[in-house]
Amino acid sequence: MTSHHTTRTTSGSSLSALSLVGAFLPWIAFTVVAQRLAADGVAWSALIAVAMTVVALLWDRARNIPMQLNIYSGVLFATMAVAGFVGGREVDQWLFEWGRPLVGVVLGLLILATVGVRPFTAEYAKKDLPREAWTSPVFVKINRVLSAAWGAAIVVIGLSGVVVAALEGQPTGTDSPYLLDLALNWVVPIVALVWAVHFTKTYPDRVTGSATARNG
Repeated sequence: MTSHHTTRTTSGSSLSALSLVGAFLPWIAFTVVAQRLAADGVAWSALIAVAMTVVALLWDRARNIPMQLNIYSGVLFATMAVAGFVGGREVDQWLFEWGRPLVGVVLGLLILATVGVRPFTAEYAKKDLPREAWTSPVFVKINRVLSAAWGAAIVVIGLSGVVVAALEGQPTGTDSPYLLDLALNWVVPIVALVWAVHFTKTYPDRVTGSATARNG
């Protein structure tokens, strides 16, 4: 009984998938707004994302919980906003065609690069767990895997946008060019996010179940 309780307590299995989705809201908002406003609105879209990130950072600071994902997002979107406002139409067009999807790729790669030293999901899981649980091998394993899963999902979403940009105006090999656009701009991102959410909900229980079985 005690062993089972310890495994569950130190696992981080109470991590909310919705809280992780919320962490990407500035990026989601940027992508949607930029798509609607086209090239002329990329800088403004990035500025909106910066504002959302600043609010999130202030909220994190008030709770004394630094969130590295917000820092990454703030730097990326601030860079895009400055480039968009300072650059000319050619810069705006490049940011619209390539900057939007590349933000996702870079953000995902940053998450993957820090999995081994500072998995971003651990920061969210720590809010609901005692400090002594943070160094649990089960807790560390779960959050490294979850962070890698989210990083991979974000990279896939970004790459799907890069493919769309690369194929812009090119033959799609299908009956309708809109079919490929629909798949890459909507189906792939939605499937990737749904998978990441589902994995976040189910993976911790699989790990804690295995640990409980080993502990008898």
